[in-house]
Order: sequence, then structure tokens, then C-alpha cells
Amino acid sequence: MTIKVVRGNPTPEELAAALAVVRARAAVAAALPPGAQGPRDAWSDPARIASAHLPMPGPASWTRTYWPS
Repeated sequence: MTIKVVRGNPTPEELAAALAVVRARAAVAAALPPGAQGPRDAWSDPARIASAHLPMPGPASWTRTYWPS
């Protein structure tokens, strides 16, 4: 496995941390049986979207369409 730093100047600690993450992900992918899918990322998990409560239709439902931060 070859990793090339294209931009920036990482410290040895930052480079070691990045390499540890890449190697851990590669180890998980190699341990899976052929044809199996790996663990899903939280952002791509459809259950994350389905768990949100959507506003129910009604006379004042337009007031619940804006979620302030």
C-alpha cells in the first residue's frame, strides 16, 4: 500500500494517525467474506433519515417547516 501526501505538510503524528485509520479500514474490508457489504457510515444510513419526525399536515403545519438552529 502506498500513500502519497499531495497537499500540505503533515507532522509525523498526523501522518501516523491517518495511516492508522486507512489501515484499520483496509483490515475490516479484508476480513469480510466475498460479496458482503462493510459497515455503513452514519451519513449514508437511511435509518438516520427515517428516524426524524416529520411535521404532520394541518392548519398550522407551515409554522413547523422551519427549524431554527
